[in-house]
Amino acid sequence: MANIKSQKKRAITNLKRNVAKAGEKTALKTAIKDVLAAVAAKDKETATTALNKANSLLDKAITSHIKHDNYVARQKARLAKAVNAI
Repeated sequence: MANIKSQKKRAITNLKRNVAKAGEKTALKTAIKDVLAAVAAKDKETATTALNKANSLLDKAITSHIKHDNYVARQKARLAKAVNAI
């Protein structure tokens, strides 16, 4: 561990941020899986609501620097295409 007081504080802050971002990543992955599960079950209404939630979380992932813009665009397009195919 660091010897400098400010670096000790920074290490603690980094741990807190890591835990928070891990939770956001998990929620995002779960939302994407919910959309795909609804598509597999051919449930249009559930898939549409799950898609809206996933799109919201994907947009938040860009602003919090969890995922890259291109990743988010690709996922949104892929999920929308899957829902529209029902």
